[in-house]
Amino acid sequence: MSKRVVITGLGAVTPVGNDIPTMWDALLTGRSGAGRITAFDPSDMEVQIAAEVKDFDPEALFGRRLARRHDRFTLFAMEAARQAIADSGLEFDEELKWKTGVLVGTGIGGIISLQKGYRILGERGPHRVSPFMIPMMMPNAAAGMIAITYGLHGPNFSLASACATGSHAIGEAAAIIRRGDAEVMVCGGSEAVIVPVALAAFNNMGAVSRRNDEPERACRPFDANRDGFVMGEGAGVLVLESLEHACMRGAHIYAELAGYGATSDAFHVTAPAEDGKGAARAMALALRNGGLAPEEVDYINAHGTGTALNDRAETLAIRNLFGKHAYNLAVSSTKSMTGHLIGAAGAVEAIVCAKSLETGWVHPTINYETPDPECDLDYVPNVARHLMPRVALSNSFGFGGHNGCLAFRRWEGEK
Repeated sequence: MSKRVVITGLGAVTPVGNDIPTMWDALLTGRSGAGRITAFDPSDMEVQIAAEVKDFDPEALFGRRLARRHDRFTLFAMEAARQAIADSGLEFDEELKWKTGVLVGTGIGGIISLQKGYRILGERGPHRVSPFMIPMMMPNAAAGMIAITYGLHGPNFSLASACATGSHAIGEAAAIIRRGDAEVMVCGGSEAVIVPVALAAFNNMGAVSRRNDEPERACRPFDANRDGFVMGEGAGVLVLESLEHACMRGAHIYAELAGYGATSDAFHVTAPAEDGKGAARAMALALRNGGLAPEEVDYINAHGTGTALNDRAETLAIRNLFGKHAYNLAVSSTKSMTGHLIGAAGAVEAIVCAKSLETGWVHPTINYETPDPECDLDYVPNVARHLMPRVALSNSFGFGGHNGCLAFRRWEGEK
């Protein structure tokens, strides 16, 4: 019999707060993290806005030497992991270190370090390129550094599935616990891609909002006047444990991770399948694997990017799977406030589901003003709601046709 998996620690670095309490308060009050870009001068670009992490000082957190030798995405992940492990109350003795693994993914990895290294190569020659550039840019750096910091010898790797990365990392980490290869997994996603080349590419494919004059109102998922997502950055990390291990040490349990589903649209490298069948199948698998009926679901944290195609396809997928019950569901988009955190999105949104199940509150979809006839569900417009959900789903869909869904159950004690 496979083990049950629960969430015992949470950590986050986001555009709306660099810890869980600050982030959660911002989300419930509907505060946007979007603004004019400060990481570089965007004046010559069509898109000049993003949702940046603010007041993040890696030298204060890690010291000058460590801060200079790691990419921003790795530093985000290390801080989110520090928070999550502290929150869990875990103390790693030698036995537990061998039973604890790390699975932290990223959609793109150390693009800031790659861009800097390439610039130095052109301006100063090959001998001035940093020997640290490779470990700074490699996607597995975050997972490796978390394990090194805490001496964790369990399964350790990264994965990349674009915007589905965070959800896949959490789902696969839970699978490692269920099959008995670890008792504890530190898992999630991290991303730092607010650089000119990435912003230009997303703009040229028509994926990002160009509302430069009103950045806080730019991301408007499911609204009829949506015009793309707002690029974001950050990290979300969770501590998962087998139920037996968490109960043995008397841990605080946020929620149970009951089920996980993953599928592929096998349709297009950037566009979602318009029939939503891959997304619906991922949700159905998460419910089946968690032993849950569709009618038990009260809340869906949507992928909800604010792009024309994604929001329509996701709405269709929900309607097709849930039937009439779709209109009883609360559906909201974290990205309306945080922007799109790419590989970190699913991890931060999993944290949101855990907090909703723990507190009973569901955050709103902000900037929802004009209904779209093709997006006709309850998107919790603009104001948080006290819902007391029993079961919550978190959807993540990524370029390449990757779909991931996590199913969470409210923790009410062992049954």
